Amino acid sequence: AVYNLAFLLEALDKRERTLYIVIRTLLVPQNVRIRRAPVYRWKWSKDRKMDVSGLQKLTLLDYPGRVACTIFTGGCDLRCPFCHNASLALPERERDVITHDELMAFLKKRVGILDGVAVTGGEPLLHADIEGLLADIKALGYSIKLDTNGTFPARLRSIVEAGLVDRVAMDIKAAPENYARVTGVPGLDLGPVRESAGYLMSCGVDYEFRTTAVKGLHVPEDFEAIGRWIAGAKEYYIQCFKDSGDLIAAQGLSAFSEDEMHALADIVRPYVPAVQLRGI
Repeated sequence: AVYNLAFLLEALDKRERTLYIVIRTLLVPQNVRIRRAPVYRWKWSKDRKMDVSGLQKLTLLDYPGRVACTIFTGGCDLRCPFCHNASLALPERERDVITHDELMAFLKKRVGILDGVAVTGGEPLLHADIEGLLADIKALGYSIKLDTNGTFPARLRSIVEAGLVDRVAMDIKAAPENYARVTGVPGLDLGPVRESAGYLMSCGVDYEFRTTAVKGLHVPEDFEAIGRWIAGAKEYYIQCFKDSGDLIAAQGLSAFSEDEMHALADIVRPYVPAVQLRGI
C-alpha cells in the first residue's frame, strides 16, 4: 500500500483558556481522501487577565511571618508521583475557576487585614501572564511569596528583577541523577532547574529551597548529593511527606520517621548548616 503523511493538530483547553498544540503524524492510505480542517485564529492580548484555580483565604503557614492568603494556579510541567495537588497539576482533572476580577475584588477587601499573598500551583511560572497577575497584586500593597519548581529560569529572573516577588520558595525534587525519575518526566533537562537555583543563591531576593522526602523515591544518599548541589544555601527545608488524598500516584510511597528525617538533615548539614525539618 502507498501512504501519505498527514498531521493532526490538537486542541484548545477552554478551562485554562490556553492553547496546547499536539502534532500527531498519521500514515493514511493514498486512496483515502483527507479533508483539510478550517484554520482558526486566536487573538492574543498582552492585556489578558489571568484566572486562577483556587484560593485559600487565610494561612499562617504558607508565607512565614505573614498573615496571608494562598492562590493556586492550574497546570504543571512535572508529574511528581507525590504531588499533593494532582487535581491542579493534571490537565484532565476538573478545576475550579476564580476569575481575575473575582480575585482582585477579594484582595481589595482584605487590604489591611492580610499582608501577604502566597502564589503556588501547579507551577505558577508555566503561565505567560503570571507577571501581570503578580503586578496587579503588588499594586494593592501586598508582599508576595512565589512557589516554583525552577523549570522556567528566564521568567523567574524577569519577575524577580521587576520587583514583583518578595520571597521565592523553590523545590529541589531530588538528587540530580534521579530528577527525571522522581519528577515523572523521562529525559528531563536539569539545566533550567540548576540555572534557577544558582540565580536565587546570587540575586539577593529572599528565598528558600525545600525537598519533600518520600520513602519509595528518596534514599539517604540523595540528600548527600542535594547538599553538595546547594551548598551554602541561605535556607533549606526537608519536608515530611503526607498523603493528601489527591496524589498523582500514591502506590509505594510513605513518610520517613521522625528519627529518619533528623538523620537526613544531619547528612545535609555539613553543606547547608541552616537545614531545618518541616511537618514532623
